[in-house]
Amino acid sequence: MPDEPDATDDEARAVGAAASVEELLDLAVTAIGGTRRDGQHQMAVAVAHAVETGEHLAIQAGTGTGKSLAYLVPAVRHAVLADERVVVSTATLALQRQVTGRDLPLVVDAIGGRLPRPPRVALLKGWHNYLCVHKVAGGYPEGDGSLFDLPEPAGAADHPALAGQGGPARGESLGDQIVRLREWADETGTGDRDDLVPGVTDRAWRQVSVTAPECLGPSCPARVACFPTKAREAAHAADVVVTNHAMLGVAAASQAPGVLPEHDVLVVDEAHELADRVTAQATAELSVGVVEHAARLARRQGGVPTTDLDSAGHALEQVLADLPESRFPAGLPPVAQDVVAAVRDAARTLLTALKPDSKDPAEAAGGRKMAYSAMQALFETAERMASDASEANGTVLWCARTEDRRGEVVTRLHAAPLSVAGLIGGHLVAGRTAVLTSATLTLGGTFEPLARSVGLGDDWHGVDVGSPFDYPRQGICYVARHLPAPGREPATEAQLDEIAALVEAAGGRTLGLFSSRRAATAAATALRPRLSVPILLQGDDQLPTLVRRFADDEPTCLFGTLSLWQGVDVPGPTCRLVIVDRIPFPRPDDPLTAARTQAVASSGGNGFMAVAATHAALLLAQGAGRLIRSSSDRGVVAVLDPRLATARYASFLLRSMPPFWLTTDLEVAVSALRRLASPG
Repeated sequence: MPDEPDATDDEARAVGAAASVEELLDLAVTAIGGTRRDGQHQMAVAVAHAVETGEHLAIQAGTGTGKSLAYLVPAVRHAVLADERVVVSTATLALQRQVTGRDLPLVVDAIGGRLPRPPRVALLKGWHNYLCVHKVAGGYPEGDGSLFDLPEPAGAADHPALAGQGGPARGESLGDQIVRLREWADETGTGDRDDLVPGVTDRAWRQVSVTAPECLGPSCPARVACFPTKAREAAHAADVVVTNHAMLGVAAASQAPGVLPEHDVLVVDEAHELADRVTAQATAELSVGVVEHAARLARRQGGVPTTDLDSAGHALEQVLADLPESRFPAGLPPVAQDVVAAVRDAARTLLTALKPDSKDPAEAAGGRKMAYSAMQALFETAERMASDASEANGTVLWCARTEDRRGEVVTRLHAAPLSVAGLIGGHLVAGRTAVLTSATLTLGGTFEPLARSVGLGDDWHGVDVGSPFDYPRQGICYVARHLPAPGREPATEAQLDEIAALVEAAGGRTLGLFSSRRAATAAATALRPRLSVPILLQGDDQLPTLVRRFADDEPTCLFGTLSLWQGVDVPGPTCRLVIVDRIPFPRPDDPLTAARTQAVASSGGNGFMAVAATHAALLLAQGAGRLIRSSSDRGVVAVLDPRLATARYASFLLRSMPPFWLTTDLEVAVSALRRLASPG
């Protein structure tokens, strides 16, 4: 709970209570020179009602509604009047920057004078997002190798959460970045990585930051100056705390106390991503590299022999080499379970030997804590996999092989929860009011899939406030019914001809959303010689740079995959055409998808519709939503997959997309694009 004000001014409180949420919203909108939007007012009233009654709310607000102000105004009002802390979570650090740097300060300035006291707000991120004063001062070993030794997590390069992170200046070496970081450490008042411009690579940042388990805590000599500690103290004193879904994932998956301050209301923006973020946080990986990394730190920083762990690591390497890439519904095969148990037992013994001791010299304490942290993570992962883990007990286990950034094949064991509804419902939602909002919450025209995925239970209601955009008049959805159904090849000649015709008609101005990096690359490679417009390809440069180049030059096209389906906001004539190469179903051999599909089917449900079709519907809604970003935008979404017109599930997918005018006639789409591209 926020600290009580020094004195309670009953008259001022009555004035604040008398100011309705709609009046306060009008003040905020006027402050930015905006005009009234009915959907925004409807949303603000619904949020205010939810936080006052305690009933969970799922609220869909289409692009252009202004949903940030619609939930921030009632959140700030309620936090001050009821003395109940509100936590607001955003999907990415970029959106977090927008809320804390622009939207929330505007709301506080606009309505603060109508409340009994000024609202207190704070920003809270994960521990490793802040500079560690003690590490910069030499309190941890130089070049600890954490990011150098460990293989890159599978799929990290495609994770949408990474979109928007700024990189270093072009041509700047790792050493140059570290020197700049140390100079910045003497100047910064926040220690927040986001405040460093230009940014640095993860490897460079790792040299000046620590994770929460690596922190020395109260025994740290630099505790008074600790940036993450200051951020948490500010959060515990605030009325409204802004954080991100990664932090919610930690709070739900680890169930560790104190990740978030105590709060009575949770507002989740871009809530369609919450279940995936919690799943990612709750997924554990075990590889030979992870074992070797923990053993190396134990020897270097803890000064302890690792004979048993080394032997277990060698045995694990041999077992993984022969293990098939597959899912293990009944638990790990016996030979794998035995070797993982050996890793667990060796790690448990080393944890005792590495336990931090108050008698450790100050210069060694940091390194020892790092070694202990790595060993603890290894032990917990091995314990989870070697125990009675199976799909019957709610855990999905599988083996996968991927290439790391050096092109070497890495074999990993994975363990993930079969469902995260219990984690979210039990650790994020229970005991407080949850407000979940996004432009894409209804799938197939209902909130039920979202409500099930986050464990809302029965005490919730859903509201769709619509969108200020006139989708049937502003956009066309063209489905290429005549094309053959997509196969294994990344792009067929018929698809390439279709893309070329559409892009030529649009004069470029195309965002190409592909189901795989291979498909995007194949299309860009084939079409660059055929077309006279520039085609940028995801991976050619940092994603923010590519999006900026796409937005700044009308004829330019941008082709890419997952990171472009969500979060790209390019209003105006630059984006007249959005191409979707195929319905974005998850891979049928994806272990987690297969396990969840089977679980639904075993309980009598339709596994395909509940899992694969729901996944595809969400991505289609997000991808199609890239087209219309303002009331003046016009254009075409072209889906080159005939199943969107012919399959039994097509209506479910179409109901999840914006209600564009629908056609299967290529000439209609081409003519519309030509008219939009012609001057005047």
